[in-house]
Amino acid sequence: MTLPKIVVILGPTASGKSDLAVEIAKKFNGEIISADSRQVYKGMDLGTGKITKGEMKRIPHHLLDVYSPKKVFTVAQYKKLADKTIKDILKRNKLPIICGGTGFYIDAVISGQSFPEVPPNKDLRFKIQDLRIEQLLKMLQKLDPERAETVDTKNKVRLVRAIEVATALGKVPLIINSIVYDTIHIGIKWSKEVLKQRIHARIISRIKKGMIEEIKNLHETGVSWKRMYSLGLEYRYISLFLQNKIPKEEMIETLHTKTCQYAKRQMTWFKRNKDIVWVEPEKLEEADKVIRLFLKK
Repeated sequence: MTLPKIVVILGPTASGKSDLAVEIAKKFNGEIISADSRQVYKGMDLGTGKITKGEMKRIPHHLLDVYSPKKVFTVAQYKKLADKTIKDILKRNKLPIICGGTGFYIDAVISGQSFPEVPPNKDLRFKIQDLRIEQLLKMLQKLDPERAETVDTKNKVRLVRAIEVATALGKVPLIINSIVYDTIHIGIKWSKEVLKQRIHARIISRIKKGMIEEIKNLHETGVSWKRMYSLGLEYRYISLFLQNKIPKEEMIETLHTKTCQYAKRQMTWFKRNKDIVWVEPEKLEEADKVIRLFLKK
């Protein structure tokens, strides 16, 4: 049986994934599916580094701006939408290209995982909302030791969700279905120092373009400061600045440090996959050759 082919473009934040994915889509008649846990939210553009209409170069992009930031979007919802989108792209004889830095989302689609449909438990969330990450991890270890081994221990939102599911079902079930796609993973790998410079430059650029105003507007349209804190680093530290809890210089410096740490965690996740073909930024044409061979086989 011949499996449908999918290309995955991945890498840490600020690595240039979107630009490469667009070039690949132009050359191989593809459409792009975002694999970013925050770009699914409407109104979160500069803060998430979301690709602009101009940067898309008329290539169709999917799973951007599909959900309200006032609500929590789960990996189960993402997988359902991604599977449906992939089927639609294949039906039109085009190449699905998954592009993003959220390894959990990528793996959910590619590995054929199934996730439980457990609705949010508001009472439980209220009870544990003020617990520290260390306390949440201990809770999860008691409820489901296996899930505690794989969860992102720096991500409070994922910890709370895992506790929520484990509380409802006894443990977080992970069902691996048969592999349904023939996949190639292309990763963009920068040196640590250059990536740090790119991250800092991007933060400054996005601030100049209006990232602070974007986050202020989100709050004014109903996204609470508390919710903003869980929406990622830019929203967390700029929210603190907007509330006059930290000065602007500290906000920028902390945001840079924390984003570099996040990029390191992304790479740790990706390194578990030994099949990723890593390409250097100055040799991106190698990605073309690898994909061309992959599509011919």
